[in-house]
Amino acid sequence: MRRLGVVLPMALAILASAPAVPIAGPVEPRGVVELFTSQGCSSCPSADKLAAELARDPSLIVMTLPIDYWDYLGWKDTLAKPRHTARQRGYAHARGDREVYTPQVVVNGKMHVLGSDRGAIERALAATRAEDKAILSVPVQLTIARDRLSVMLPARGEGIGNSEVWLCVLSRAVPVKIGRGENRGRTVTYANVIRRWVKLGDWSGAARSFTVPSAEFADDGADGVAILVQAGSIEQPGPMLGAAVASLH
Repeated sequence: MRRLGVVLPMALAILASAPAVPIAGPVEPRGVVELFTSQGCSSCPSADKLAAELARDPSLIVMTLPIDYWDYLGWKDTLAKPRHTARQRGYAHARGDREVYTPQVVVNGKMHVLGSDRGAIERALAATRAEDKAILSVPVQLTIARDRLSVMLPARGEGIGNSEVWLCVLSRAVPVKIGRGENRGRTVTYANVIRRWVKLGDWSGAARSFTVPSAEFADDGADGVAILVQAGSIEQPGPMLGAAVASLH
């Protein structure tokens, strides 16, 4: 595991042309798993592999967010975005700790664990839902048509608090051959890599709908989208209130 600020030994870590139809998963989602990883961190490939395995679970929405703060180690991460680094730091700020490292998984916007520890991830999934009944309690209806994407959120009454609705454009499998640094010579395939973030709006419990033209989510290499309804703000993200994911092909 590699922590931000301290270097530790590295022993751990286009669109559907059919008429618009609702996209629904086979089971109710029980978790949003965000992996913060880096191509320059030798602890990360085991977590990247685990993320790909977890992504096959239809009850989980797994997202890979490559960060950029290890680029100085000899290899510039080809998928990293400053937005991902800011999000990871925002989580640490919201939790009130300084736990920023790779590979780090944030579960349901609440708990962080080592990204290569399957057992810890499973325990965090169970714990977050047991302690917060609002976790993923909001059903998100996602519809994709030839030229647009539509999202519908039901009314939830008062007391839901302020939250944000985000569209995440993703690539489901991205192989990268790493030429330098700690993972030199390795080819790693990253699962559900976030390519773009689009804020659809705010939500405080009233019924709302959002429509997004295809130009907002059509991207080179993008073949999926996720919708996140998350408490808090971009600076201090909080618990996941609702989520949905769909393929674009």
